[in-house]
Amino acid sequence: MSGATSTGHEVDFGRYTRIKASRQGRVLTLALSNPKLMNAVDGEMHRELSTVFLDAADDPHSDVIVLTGEGPAFSAGGDLNWMKRSFEAGEKGPDAAEAKRIVFSLLDLEKPIIAKVRGPAVGLGATIALMCDVIFASDTARFADPHVRAGIVAGDGGAIIWPQLVGYARAKEYLMTGDPVKAVEVERIGLINHVVADGELDARVDEFAARIAGGATLAIKYTKVAVNIGLKQLAHSILDASIAYEMQTFATEDHREAVHAFLEKRPAKFKGR
Repeated sequence: MSGATSTGHEVDFGRYTRIKASRQGRVLTLALSNPKLMNAVDGEMHRELSTVFLDAADDPHSDVIVLTGEGPAFSAGGDLNWMKRSFEAGEKGPDAAEAKRIVFSLLDLEKPIIAKVRGPAVGLGATIALMCDVIFASDTARFADPHVRAGIVAGDGGAIIWPQLVGYARAKEYLMTGDPVKAVEVERIGLINHVVADGELDARVDEFAARIAGGATLAIKYTKVAVNIGLKQLAHSILDASIAYEMQTFATEDHREAVHAFLEKRPAKFKGR
């Protein structure tokens, strides 16, 4: 399309196992894919999220990105089985450097990125959806950042983006409780742009993505870049500290208790240590 420039670098999205890529004209759709666990983020998806937005930036065949989830969920958040294996079997757990790359590569992506959300968008899933440029959700959607319910700090981006979208008071309430926000409420408080009937979601997103892809590509792209400058500055000032706090809480008794309680389907008994 007009304004598109080729990097000469062909991107192999086929190498991804937890993210599926498809194309419609100059629109590239990236779908989180761990459907057995409602697209929960395991170690493999975490690693792939830390590179996929860099690849999307380099992709010479797209001007607009749609980010979604495979099936009826966007993402159920971090895979607690992965976290359990990290503290019981020594498997590598959530990595701070990867977490930073996910956020910064998403905010650095110059192409407009549209989130298409069905079902739960939880934890890191909510963060990456909310950091997109325009967010459409079906009436089945719900957004939550329940890090605290897992005994850990909302450090992987929630502390950055939620206050910017809904203000500090609402953001702190949702981040300190982990309570979910239903679709009708997320639109009312301004957390996202549009809630539509589930059966209309695909068509609405396709229509909007085609409209953006058919516009003045360079003007749209650099308008997005200009608007994101302040958000990127904020991320640079907050993310190191918030991820450090999160990493610290991964080592707590409360986190282990929360993971065991969730997997055993019982209420957690927190002790504040």
